[in-house]
Amino acid sequence: MRAKDGRFLTGNTAATGRPRGSRAKLSEAFLAALCEDFCAHGATTIQRLRIDKPDAYLKVIASILPKQIEVTADPFDGMSDNELEALVAAAAAALRAQQDDKLDAEQVH
Repeated sequence: MRAKDGRFLTGNTAATGRPRGSRAKLSEAFLAALCEDFCAHGATTIQRLRIDKPDAYLKVIASILPKQIEVTADPFDGMSDNELEALVAAAAAALRAQQDDKLDAEQVH
């Protein structure tokens, strides 16, 4: 029974709710049936959906994509000035060595 304000009265045993774990069991059964059906008909159904209903096909794709994608625009973020200078110096040295190797190869031929 309930009080006038809608709260359950102390000692009320009439409303126990759904059995513990019933929602999880339903979810497991549904996912198992869905998996079985998809394994049997998935590729064909996806192809048919893509051809017959491209808008629904795109909705499915959008629904499985992450809602937010984090993009790091600066691969050098967090590097100190000294580290950046060392990286530039190493790249310049590598380029010089590569050019020297090409010149040596041209002189041999």
